[in-house]
Amino acid sequence: MTAIYERELDSLMNGLTGYVYGALMLLFGGIYVMAYHLEGSVDFTYVLYSMTFIFLIGIPLLTMRSIAEERHQKTDQLLYSLPLSMTRIVLGKYLALATVMVIPVLILGLYPPVVNALAESGTIPLKSAYGALVGFVFLGLALTAIGLFVSSLMENVGLAAGACFVVMLVLYFLTPLTGYISDSPAASLTAFCLAAAVFGIILWRLTRNGGFALVFTAALEAALGACFALWRTRFGGLFAEVVGKLAVFDRFDSFSYDIFDLRSIVYYISVAAVFLFLTVQSMERRRWAA
Repeated sequence: MTAIYERELDSLMNGLTGYVYGALMLLFGGIYVMAYHLEGSVDFTYVLYSMTFIFLIGIPLLTMRSIAEERHQKTDQLLYSLPLSMTRIVLGKYLALATVMVIPVLILGLYPPVVNALAESGTIPLKSAYGALVGFVFLGLALTAIGLFVSSLMENVGLAAGACFVVMLVLYFLTPLTGYISDSPAASLTAFCLAAAVFGIILWRLTRNGGFALVFTAALEAALGACFALWRTRFGGLFAEVVGKLAVFDRFDSFSYDIFDLRSIVYYISVAAVFLFLTVQSMERRRWAA
């Protein structure tokens, strides 16, 4: 796993990817710190909250080459021949991506004490600033795992970058988008069925078994139909409620309100673990197919 980690980290740092990502993060961090300080605000949590949108560009930029380029250049065959489990290979790639993602965020941690040292009036509360910074790191780690999974499904870098950007965009605007869905039970059922269909497509991409994916999706939608028949009134607004609890970006809101939410940290770890597991399954399928 160490060799995979070093190889991936070397690829990220010897090219432009790591430096462009770091420059974006530090540039916008400096702009927001200056802008909020000029307005009289000394709360660093607002800076990090405003910067979450950078992940929409940063995560596709970081993860697009990780697996998709291996497939495009056929070098993934070398990975499959290594005497390593696919879990170790995926973890090596993920830890390299996480390292590059975290480095500029750690540098951002220098901004509060520097501002406090230079400011003539008003200081940034360090406790809340670093609590929010921890939440920001875990948000990035969860999104990196999602981006790695998207890359594992694609055959070239362009598709991986585009698909990951769309996924990040949907995740970022997930809660506002659900606001357009009616609170009626039928609307929630329709939304759940569409989500089940999307899950079925992902399952098909993972297994390449259309029959299994179709049967699983049909069973899932039949279960939704049975639940709807039994608890119709409970479905009113249920989809928006579920999405609100699962929205990745919205989980960071508590940190912006100066609350260190341990449940959100656990949620981010769980999201990262689930998508790393899915990435391993995607790679395992390719290994056996090869």
